[in-house]
Amino acid sequence: MEHSGKHFAVIGAGITGVTTAWVLSQKGYEVTVFDKHRYPAMETSFANGGQLSASNAEVWTNISTIVKGIKWLFKSDAPLSMNLRPSWHKYSWLAEFASNIGKYEEHTIATAKLAIDSRKVMLDFSDQAGLSFDRVNRGILHFYKSEADFAHAHKVTDLLAKAGLSRRRLTADEVYAIEPAMRAPVIGGYYTESDFTGDIHKFATGLAEAARNQGVSFVMNTEVEDIKHQHAKPLLTWKTSTGEVENGLFDGIVVTAGVMSRKLAAKLGDRVNVYPVKGYSITVDLKDTASQTAAPTVSLLDDAAKIVTSRLGTNRFRVAGTAEISGINYDIRSDRIAPLIKWVEANFPDISTETVVPWAGLRPMMPSMLPHIGPGRKPGVYYNTGHGHLGWTLSCISAQMVGDIIHSQNNQRLAG
Repeated sequence: MEHSGKHFAVIGAGITGVTTAWVLSQKGYEVTVFDKHRYPAMETSFANGGQLSASNAEVWTNISTIVKGIKWLFKSDAPLSMNLRPSWHKYSWLAEFASNIGKYEEHTIATAKLAIDSRKVMLDFSDQAGLSFDRVNRGILHFYKSEADFAHAHKVTDLLAKAGLSRRRLTADEVYAIEPAMRAPVIGGYYTESDFTGDIHKFATGLAEAARNQGVSFVMNTEVEDIKHQHAKPLLTWKTSTGEVENGLFDGIVVTAGVMSRKLAAKLGDRVNVYPVKGYSITVDLKDTASQTAAPTVSLLDDAAKIVTSRLGTNRFRVAGTAEISGINYDIRSDRIAPLIKWVEANFPDISTETVVPWAGLRPMMPSMLPHIGPGRKPGVYYNTGHGHLGWTLSCISAQMVGDIIHSQNNQRLAG
């Protein structure tokens, strides 16, 4: 592909970094991606819940959700856990999070619109790159066990409808008809046929390989240590796996560094207030016929437990959920994994949980729960970060958006 003469650095090779690199390459830019890991998509993009879910676009800045969250702090197996140790960033972030309560409806509608647009862009990327990622087009089924939760879901459905998302209200019998493997005692549900699922790691690594074939360079095992400005261009300093320190001047950079975006932004005089909210998942090995038959084929969301599921091919069942507020901490806690295993055993008792692979990742979350997409204060600096629990769902549209902003500003400079 012929380059425009402009060389961009993308910092971070997770799902937002890989999709951003793909878009910039498609627009004719030379692109170099930096990441501290040996391979792309090794952190939050490794084993998420697998849902491409516009129906899960409701932001958490709702007073009822916050009240639930406070109650959950006193239950060890609750969906939310928080380390109460004092931290200025944590408590100031929570205060800013609470200040967004008044924008709950606005932000939910905005997130749903982004998610709807992102699904189409994702399928375009998949077709362009020829990706295979265990995609299942059977919709997402939300189910409810209490009248209060179901009543709240009716209100959320009205907000999603304002964004253009249609989902169907179900009786308990209709829930069981859509997913016959379901054993939970439900009172009703909502079914979003347009949502789908897949393996984020396969998608991200496949797109990264396609980007390489388009000429994108991936500099792995490399830590970006500093960013400065020189001659109105970003100057990066990085350390290689062998300990060598190198520098490079770029026409522009896009920070897609997940929970490390805040630290990098501060070096550039920008405030990007992402906080790491840890999520957990388990991947159940469906190694026998009985488990494969007992596992659901439709993706599920248990709103009360805040747990999502995806069937990844014949032999894998992904179950993800929980939120843990404890700073940058990658520990996989057994007391947070146990509720996910128990949930499988309670709702799908015929699935063997003998072989379960646990995982945890840090979601980069903004207090508004909207991603931070766009330019920084200094020339050539852009951000695409802060997608929270909807990183994969929103990644493709946010990459398209930041790519369009960069291309537009570049064309304006050329015209000027």
